[in-house]
This record gives sequence, structure tokens and C-alpha cells, in this order.
Amino acid sequence: MNKHMRLVTLIIFPLLFLSACSKKEGPKEDVIRPVKAIQIKGLEVLTGRTFPGKAKATQEANLSFRVNGTLSQFPIKVGDEVKKGQLMVRLDPRDYEVNLQNARGQLDKARAALKLAQNDYDRVVRIRDRDPGAISEAMIDAKLGERDSAAAQVKSLEAQVDTARDALSYTYLKAPFNGTVVETFVENYEDVQAKQEIVRIVDTSKIEFIVNVPENLISQAPKVKKVFVRFDAFPDREISGVIKEIGKEASKTTRTYPVTLIMDQPDDITILPGMAGQARSDRESAISAGAEGIIIPVSAVYSTDAQKENFVWVIDEESGQVTLRKVTTGKLSDDGILIDEGLNPGEWIAIAGVYSLQEGQKVRIAQ
Repeated sequence: MNKHMRLVTLIIFPLLFLSACSKKEGPKEDVIRPVKAIQIKGLEVLTGRTFPGKAKATQEANLSFRVNGTLSQFPIKVGDEVKKGQLMVRLDPRDYEVNLQNARGQLDKARAALKLAQNDYDRVVRIRDRDPGAISEAMIDAKLGERDSAAAQVKSLEAQVDTARDALSYTYLKAPFNGTVVETFVENYEDVQAKQEIVRIVDTSKIEFIVNVPENLISQAPKVKKVFVRFDAFPDREISGVIKEIGKEASKTTRTYPVTLIMDQPDDITILPGMAGQARSDRESAISAGAEGIIIPVSAVYSTDAQKENFVWVIDEESGQVTLRKVTTGKLSDDGILIDEGLNPGEWIAIAGVYSLQEGQKVRIAQ
């Protein structure tokens, strides 16, 4: 083989090797990129809908005594308005007054005994100091023990006096808050036991209204700024209120979340606990608050300095491809940025890595 042939062989052989390797690897498939995304939900899914519910007092309590006794005063009746601290029911206090007097008498006697024991101890200590051999240490220790025992007896009886004083104070049943008496369970002069229900009081100065919102709508509830409730007993009146609390756990059977509304008691009608009605969200207040329409995270907006326009990457659920769509943005809110035009409820949009996506790129919505 001449030099010319050897040179051709050295050139062709590596080319054939690379070609074989290339055929062995084959073409690379397109990599589907995972992206964070959300599905658009507008507040309009709540606007116009009504949710049934039931009224509830902001405060309610079934009151009882903490001690046994015989009822001696029952000045209130169903329907009475009471103020916080007002006497509602009273037990006959005589037995408890006697117990308190006896406890105080025993305490006075114990304090006198303690004073005598202290004087005896001080006396033997003075004698020892004047004449160390006149008093034995055993006698001094005995007097010290008598004094300490008397002091312990005083402390025990002081606790008994406090207990007797508390028991006497428990013969008064006072209103824990301003409210209305709605039920009584006993009659005056009856013997009652501790913790036995005596009277029920509710605070109706404000009214709560409990509705159940489906789990697919509960994420929109915090954006509702105002609600209206129409009670079945007063179909011609709507009472305005606000959301007080949104439940954090769904019902296992209905998959709904409890939402508590609160409203002031009207002046011309009285809403009572247990009254049924319908609640609806207020569209106008939601618009003025910037919560109506579609709100998305600020990180989802793709903007260009050159065009001074805003875009969003919309994800096609079937093909998985992304498309850049121009949007008109509104004002910012605590939840994100308001989209006035360009997006529709139900669409999926990318909310992260928007500057690294390309038109038509295939993506996978990350869990």
C-alpha cells in the first residue's frame, strides 16, 4: 500500500466510525419541561349565587351554679334584656354564710394559738440567750415545732375561709355578657345541683350566619368584601354583613367549607338564632376593591421594555403547548395583579419561569 492509499484510509475510517455512532444514538426526543401553573378562577363564579344558611348568636351560654342549693330569687324571665354583671338567679345563701362564719371562727382561734406558740418560743430563746444552761435544746426544738404546727394550721384555715367565701359568691348567678334570656330550665324555690342548667342567654347585638361553600369555590371567598343576607322570615329585607371566618376543614360528606358571616342586628326587625335565609356576595363592592374579575400572581406576567406590553403564557391542556397571549393589567391587590382583558376562567397559565419559555414549547403542569 502506497502512502497515498494509507492517507485515504486514515481519513475515511474515522468518518465511517462517527457515522456508525451517530446512527446508533438516533435522534433525540423533545424534552417536556415541567412548569408551575394555576387554573384561572374569577370571582364571578361567586357573584350572583346564593348560599343557604342559618343565623346564630355571636355569644350564647347555658348558665348553671357551681354549688348545690335552693333557689330563692328568680327575677328574670324569657325575653328579658340583661346587662353584663346583672343578677339573674340567686340560691338561698344561709348555709354558705354559716360555713363562712364557722371557717372564720376557726381561723381566729388558730391565729390566737399561733400567737401563743410564738410567744412561748420567743420566751425560751430569751432564757437560753441569758443563761445557756437553763433551757435544753430539746425544749427549744419542741417549742419551735409547736409554733410551726400552729402556723401551718393557720394557712390551712385561711384556705378554708377562701373556699367558703367563694362558695358563698357562687350562690349568685350573674350575666356574663349583655344579652337576652331565651330559655329557663327551672322554677324558683327548686332544689338544684351544681352544673345543672338554669337559664340560657344569647347575645343578639350582632348576628352570625353560617353558610357552606363548595371546595371548588372556597379559594374565592377571601376576596368577597361584602355580603347580603335575606332571611325567610323577612323576605323583603336584605341585611349587609362581612365574612368573619372561613373554615379550614371540609365536611367529609358534603365536601363544603363552613363560612361564618357577621352583621349588625337591624333596628326595625329582630333576627333570632336559628332563622334560615340566603346569602349572596356583593358584586359592586368586589369591583371597587379590585377583587372582581381575574387576579393572577405577578410572577405570571411577561413584560417587554421595548413594546411596553404585558403577556401571559397560556397552556393548552390537550397539547401541552404554551402560547404567549397579550393581556391588559389593572391594579395590584394583596392577592396579585388584576387582569382586565385577555384571560378567561378555566384556562391554565404558567406562573414561574415565564422568561425562559418559548412559543409552542411543550410543558407539563407540575404538581
